[in-house]
Amino acid sequence: MMRFAVLTVALSLAGCTTMADAEPVKPAAVAVAFDAQSITPLIVEGEADRATGRMVEANDPVRVASISKMIMALATLRLVHEGKISLTADVSDYLGWEVRHPAFPDVPVTLADILMHRSSLRDDAGYVIPLGESLEQKLAEPGAWYADAPPGKAPFEYANLGSPLVATVLEAASGERYDRLVQRTVFNPLGIEACFNWIGCSPETIRKAVVLYRSTGEVARDDAAGRPPNCAFPVAEGMPCTLQGYIPGTNASIFSPQGGLRIGMIDLARIGQALIREEPEVFPRRMMFPARLGMNFGRNAGQEFFCIYGLGMQVIQAEYTQCEDALFPDGEPRLGHAGEAYGLRSGLWIGTTGEKRGLAYFVTAVPDRTSLDEGGFAPEEIAFVRRAMEKLAASAE
Repeated sequence: MMRFAVLTVALSLAGCTTMADAEPVKPAAVAVAFDAQSITPLIVEGEADRATGRMVEANDPVRVASISKMIMALATLRLVHEGKISLTADVSDYLGWEVRHPAFPDVPVTLADILMHRSSLRDDAGYVIPLGESLEQKLAEPGAWYADAPPGKAPFEYANLGSPLVATVLEAASGERYDRLVQRTVFNPLGIEACFNWIGCSPETIRKAVVLYRSTGEVARDDAAGRPPNCAFPVAEGMPCTLQGYIPGTNASIFSPQGGLRIGMIDLARIGQALIREEPEVFPRRMMFPARLGMNFGRNAGQEFFCIYGLGMQVIQAEYTQCEDALFPDGEPRLGHAGEAYGLRSGLWIGTTGEKRGLAYFVTAVPDRTSLDEGGFAPEEIAFVRRAMEKLAASAE
């Protein structure tokens, strides 16, 4: 019995030594390559939830931040195709109340202006309007508008506030709640499961959520306390956390259309595949850069990162822009959108030359920016994309 006890202690001590010497588990990160027909996971690593020790899987849902805006633009184009909205109409016509820049009351605001971040909207007044508060009142605040130029003629200014307005217009025009509208027009045709602020995702999908952590280790978003059955969308003080009685076309900010999409990278790659195929009735990629409509689109003067931006879609690494947007080691132009929030960096990017290929990825626990004007991609993000592309090249040999 004594020999067994000694052996047990020795094995325990050996195990402790092994654990102490082991490398810490990496933050969750996934990269998935795709072309029109195939999807290939390249990197799947790290802990999805440190509280449980669950490791990330390739299609675990994660909050992809501003990639949400591109999905919103795709839903918008579907409603254009259905004849329910016009990109160039006054959004007031759909809402039933007037949306106007206080200094330019005669100038209409259009969906095209908002999606291209040229509507004069800005984020100084904030952009989260909880359930029970008024989008109309938020847009009446002076801080919601760029002071010196009217909608359509204002310089490019990336504004999250435009997304709740677009989503609310889509609701008013269709009569559908924003989350259900995007399900019908974008997710269901591709057979994918995704949701905004966890609204509509299955319990099994929610259990697979990637928890977002700061680089310092604390939880930033989507731990168990921030997911259903707990309230997962913004609610004003004193309001019950329920969508029963919500009237579409009043305040779609509750779905966080600017950044609240939860989706796995394989499912995000399926959206990229549809963009490569350019199925005209589903995802008309070329419409996202609508020069033919005579819109003020092209190089954005004074921008270091958003040098070329269309309807919810960006071009990076364009040769003639001299923009600070280098991400891929080959230097080739890409179409897509970046995401950044709560220690996460993400991207959906599609090549524009040769056989069109794309990359969907996220990396977590990235250090916060050190200044507001620190633009471009994070060094950790650039290194991760480089590693993914090296794996892709090696697999092709």
